[in-house]
Amino acid sequence: MKYDAVVFDLLTALIDSWTLWNDVAGNAEDGMHWRRRYLQITYGCGSYRPYETLVREAARDVGLPERLGMELERRWDELQPWPEVTTVLSTISLPLAVATNCSIRLGQRAAKRVGVTFARVETAESIGFYKPRPEVYRAVLRTLGTAPERTLFVAGSPSDVPGAKGIGMPVYWHNRIGLPPRDDATPDFLETSLKPLGDLLASG
Repeated sequence: MKYDAVVFDLLTALIDSWTLWNDVAGNAEDGMHWRRRYLQITYGCGSYRPYETLVREAARDVGLPERLGMELERRWDELQPWPEVTTVLSTISLPLAVATNCSIRLGQRAAKRVGVTFARVETAESIGFYKPRPEVYRAVLRTLGTAPERTLFVAGSPSDVPGAKGIGMPVYWHNRIGLPPRDDATPDFLETSLKPLGDLLASG
């Protein structure tokens, strides 16, 4: 096999978290503004600050009530994986891990929604930094005991592409909702579904 393990972004590559954010916000436009502001704060944060705090701050910054952060947390177990995710991941014989920008508690709860067993679920809280800081990807590699060039990272957001590639990991970008790319890195694979991932790993 070309790879020894696969590491996934959780809340975008594997789970349709956008739908829940939009529903909590009350409409898709407010949900997108809220989520994008949260991502801006996160990417500029570096060292870990409580995920739940950042979510509330993002709501406030776009003119939404901070209480929506608590409502999102209350409804967290409504998160759903993308339709093909559980089937595709169940066919992969390699160790699977997660690197996600949230708290340990919410990361574990979200990972259970996927319906498969992960060798590791690493969060920004458990590592002490937010992606795309290199410490996050390196920490997951250490726990897996694999080399970066032999560990495929499945990205959900554009910032994960330069983040993972910056330490030598090949990247499959599952750009499900058509997010604009960054111009500082190109993924090795760019798809709008995870279905090709199963074929890619099966072919070695």
